Amino acid sequence: MEITQQIIFSVGEGEYSMNVADVVGIESLTNVVPVPNAASYILGIINLRGDVLPIYSLRNKFGLEEIPDDEHTKIIVTKSKDVAIAFKVDSVREIVEFEPETMLDFPDIARSEQTTYIEKVAKKDGRLVLLVNHNRLLAKEEREAISSFVSNASIHL
Repeated sequence: MEITQQIIFSVGEGEYSMNVADVVGIESLTNVVPVPNAASYILGIINLRGDVLPIYSLRNKFGLEEIPDDEHTKIIVTKSKDVAIAFKVDSVREIVEFEPETMLDFPDIARSEQTTYIEKVAKKDGRLVLLVNHNRLLAKEEREAISSFVSNASIHL
């Protein structure tokens, strides 16, 4: 394993990270257009430089209650298996490099079908950070629904 550069973000009390190479951008959350009857994890859509992106709630994914957005609320834009999506997070904390010796396997006892997106656990300044695989964040059904929504959207904002 080699050194990996990660973006650390928070959702609730937890700290998570995504590989910098998987992130298209980090943006402030503005002008979200609600989509009636959308799945609970889709907060709405935004127009980001001409592209319509669904906003996926990581609070919902992690079983947490939604909270009001503030100046720290961000979206992390990725492209997961050819589907552009923006993940809403409570805040983006920092960009760090994790050395191989600071990364541990995610404990088998905590692994389940609902946690397949967690690849490793990293130690950083006395705290633990869960390394997230952005391609595994979406369940197959979620990915298909979002892909269908995006391909069928005839919305021009």
